[in-house]
Amino acid sequence: MSNLVKRKARTSSLNRRPLGLIFIILVWSLAMGWLLALATSAHSATPTAEIGTVDVIPPGQKLGQELYLENCATCHIGLPPAVLPSQTWRNLLQDSQHYGVQIKPLIDPPRTLVWRYLSTFSRSQLPDEETPYRVRNSRYFKALHPKVDLPRPVQINSCVSCHPSASQYNFRRLSAEWEK
Repeated sequence: MSNLVKRKARTSSLNRRPLGLIFIILVWSLAMGWLLALATSAHSATPTAEIGTVDVIPPGQKLGQELYLENCATCHIGLPPAVLPSQTWRNLLQDSQHYGVQIKPLIDPPRTLVWRYLSTFSRSQLPDEETPYRVRNSRYFKALHPKVDLPRPVQINSCVSCHPSASQYNFRRLSAEWEK
């Protein structure tokens, strides 16, 4: 009889081991998930005021954005790429006639970096759509400003009336009138 008792005790301890092992794995998984969630949220918890641009720019696109602003926003307000379709941006990068002004076009590699940035954050153009070269003609600009009574004519410099930090490429900050 003592062998039978020993065998039952050994069998029940073997049955408990898988449950104990499952419990340890479960606790370890929960702890690791919690720690990863904390690390991930702390890394991406950039306050909106510090982002500035409309889109959060990944590190691989930062140089393209900087080159875009350096070459374009020195003469006028730099527009977010989403305002115009990709085809407009492609044509603007390739043309030396820039709205009636002769400019020196970018050459590679800066042009390629700027194009990657612009094409990543701009939108596609419909096949039958005419390529808009003015903000006022862009359906994306209109879509990004629903229920906004825009000044006539819409010009790049009129962005500042609603986006006071537009000259610093911050389109998230709105004037007091639009903050409500």
